[in-house]
Amino acid sequence: MQMKNKRKKYAKSAHAFTQARKNIPGGVNSPVRAFGGTGLKPLFIAAAKGSKIYDIDSNEYIDYVGSWGPMIVGHAHPKVLKAIQAAAKKGTSFGAPTLAETELAKKIIAAFDSIEKVRLVSSGTEAVMTAVRLARGYTKRDLIIKMAGCYHGHSDSLLVAAGSGVAEKGTPSSAGVPDAIAKLTIVVPYNDINAVKTAFKVHKNKIAACLIEPVAANMGLVPPTEGYLQNLHDLCCQNNALLIFDEVITGFRLALGGAQQLFGVKADITCLGKIIGGGLPAAAFGGRADIMDMLAPTGTVYQAGTLSGNPLATAAANATLNMLTKQNCYRKLEILSAKLEKGLTDAAKEANVPVTINRVGSIMCCFFTDKPVRNFVDVRSTNIKQFKKFFAEMLKQGIYLAPSAYEAMFVSLAHSREDIEKTIEAAKNSFRKISRKSR
Repeated sequence: MQMKNKRKKYAKSAHAFTQARKNIPGGVNSPVRAFGGTGLKPLFIAAAKGSKIYDIDSNEYIDYVGSWGPMIVGHAHPKVLKAIQAAAKKGTSFGAPTLAETELAKKIIAAFDSIEKVRLVSSGTEAVMTAVRLARGYTKRDLIIKMAGCYHGHSDSLLVAAGSGVAEKGTPSSAGVPDAIAKLTIVVPYNDINAVKTAFKVHKNKIAACLIEPVAANMGLVPPTEGYLQNLHDLCCQNNALLIFDEVITGFRLALGGAQQLFGVKADITCLGKIIGGGLPAAAFGGRADIMDMLAPTGTVYQAGTLSGNPLATAAANATLNMLTKQNCYRKLEILSAKLEKGLTDAAKEANVPVTINRVGSIMCCFFTDKPVRNFVDVRSTNIKQFKKFFAEMLKQGIYLAPSAYEAMFVSLAHSREDIEKTIEAAKNSFRKISRKSR
């Protein structure tokens, strides 16, 4: 993968980015794809197979982005492709019920003890947006608690930054979000149960729900501290508020039953996405029957979607979830991920580069700091300059990481031991170069 002429190596991608910027805002259809957090120009991908992706300059990379998490069985898996092709031959969209939707709903309900009924949608943003509306409709309250650094999609009420005080209402974190909407969300630090207690006290009988990524995977990877999720559950019960788990990333990733199975805490509403689409646009939210029956057409909380339960997406989803029911899947993911974590840790230590690696199952993040990372303040205090150098060095050696210090790495069932070993060797070289440059 190492080529002498760097300009030639990325020439087609560089040209493609120039052309894209003339037609697409920023040249990309999702901001993080712009490589803004790396100082480099984005790669344009031509194809993917298994654990590898290939750019339009014909470079091969071991992929740890996995389309930001969905590709748990690997890219272009034959069983998934076969299911999509068979579905496509029958039609790509009907706007009417299909048997495959019910089949997928049953699989989700079987996997999550907290889910009795489920509604299929098309994106994680849509799932969380509707879950919040459902919680407000069910409780007849307006306020939502969310945790700083947790990302729940780009709906207005969730693009909110913390107020000046720990229990104050939020402020917009994006242009176009009205103050009036931002004030319906209270932002508190992740892993700080006392901040949640204060919020419930200050806004007594006004909070509809607590919304959280049970394992925060949109600020790198930050696991919950011991007892945090259970305490959050208990606080919601005591205050007649709902607990919403955003498992768009962690659902079917950390275990068949997601973070709830791993940590033994049930949510009232669970949001799912990414993996349940098998690489196609699909998401869902589900929960107790009495809550879910508030949705139209049985209830008064409205939600609709032309492409909800799309036959191609449900085909990919059912094929993917069928594979994940095999008993050794999550064991294999754990073995590979633990090997990668240890290899990266040892490589950084050998090069004397301060690194903290957070990992839960097959999700991990390499933070450039010698301190624990437990919340968004900790994440933002890490050495971003060193991350940029590490990203660039790994890319040169054929390792494709998320182009942001605030994103996670994903290991898939398609990754081999050889892939992991190559990645560790590349990390050794990269850490050594970082160490020399910092002297």
